[in-house]
Amino acid sequence: MWGGRFDEGPAAVMREINASIAFDKRLWRQDLAGSRAHIDMLEAQAIVSPEDAARIREGLDTIAQEFEERGVAEDPDLEDIHMHVEHRLAELIGPAAGRLHTARSRNDQVATDFRLWVREAIDAVDAALARFQSALVTRAAEHAETVMPGFTHLQSAQPVTLGHHLMAYYEMARRDRRRFADARARLNECPLGAAALAGTGFPIDREATAEALGFDGPSANSLDAVSDRDFALDYLFAATATALHLSRLAEEFVIWASQPFGFVALPDAYSTGSSIMPQKRNPDAAELVRGHAGRIAGALQALIVTMKGLPLAYAKDLQNDKPPVFEAHDMLGLSLAAMTGMVETVDFDAARMRAAAEAGHATATDLADWLVREAGLPFREAHHATGAAVRRADELGLSLAQLPIEELQAIDGRITDAVHGVLTVDASVASRDSYGGTAPGQVRARIAEARARLEAEGKA
Repeated sequence: MWGGRFDEGPAAVMREINASIAFDKRLWRQDLAGSRAHIDMLEAQAIVSPEDAARIREGLDTIAQEFEERGVAEDPDLEDIHMHVEHRLAELIGPAAGRLHTARSRNDQVATDFRLWVREAIDAVDAALARFQSALVTRAAEHAETVMPGFTHLQSAQPVTLGHHLMAYYEMARRDRRRFADARARLNECPLGAAALAGTGFPIDREATAEALGFDGPSANSLDAVSDRDFALDYLFAATATALHLSRLAEEFVIWASQPFGFVALPDAYSTGSSIMPQKRNPDAAELVRGHAGRIAGALQALIVTMKGLPLAYAKDLQNDKPPVFEAHDMLGLSLAAMTGMVETVDFDAARMRAAAEAGHATATDLADWLVREAGLPFREAHHATGAAVRRADELGLSLAQLPIEELQAIDGRITDAVHGVLTVDASVASRDSYGGTAPGQVRARIAEARARLEAEGKA
């Protein structure tokens, strides 16, 4: 490739460090699509003859069939997927293959290929997130009235419904999808035609190639076009946020599946045993999702560090832009599939959840609110009285709902028997009827809205 300028070939280590075909072969479909759009434009602009353009298109079709059937045969001497395609095209059609690279560089070529790949990756993640949302909504509908403890600091705080808890993850996934959609919109500018860095003197039609490849239009600055990797960082940031959300649910499944909690039993399909302890049932799928989050976040950091000191325009450092994106995408796909499967098939122990909600004085806030609402106490005074009631209940080994009225009145004489109507977990949950609250009616309303959104997208 460099024969006109160099007398000697590269050292063995240079061939190895310079070659990217081992990972960028994943771009072969995008590379061929970009080449087809480019040759169509070159022909339309009378830069390449119709005869040569027809031969190039025929050769590209043959290469596509070969790669589809047999994969890409890696040759490190050909460096990357672009040179593999160009070399094979020359073998198939001869010197006319060299006309394909007119008015383009590998710099704008790879920037275009990578954007096309990331755009498709975003579409795949969006579909997987929609399936995850659908699973959450389905299980939330089953458990709109199932009472469980709500936690802060992993301490029992207030009773909530399991449906409400699951819908919290639906909302996280909804934000994740919006982040990916925003990233997709921003990346949809076509670098093809920026050439090496300065554009080209050939009378190309960049609008035509952008339209052919599904972009909103061509990029406005050739220097930026070949050196920008914001779109990859956007993808990795959205992937990291999604992985963090999946990791939080995975962590809860790990905790809930432990014997002290016993809130869930994970299915065999997402559990493993122990090589030495026959009784073990390990939540390995959830633990791996939790672990993948760290690697996905690491991929984001890796590309940030790669990009932070690069002057304009292209530098070979950018060859390292793709491995972290590819790795993150693969792990995110596995994590989404695993978490969706667990949500769909996990067995929730409603009785165990209710017992835990009833055991932790989770209705203490309801007592304080009752003292404010019915007895007219300032909240801080009500808070102090409620704390005394909790201490007395602990001394007697009772729940707040079981505490005799005499004990409550000894703390504050304004308390009446009516207070017991708000101290059960069911009453507490039902009272949280503000928009977005845990009351079953509110949970069902949010589920209905979620289903309507998914159905409108055709993804319910």
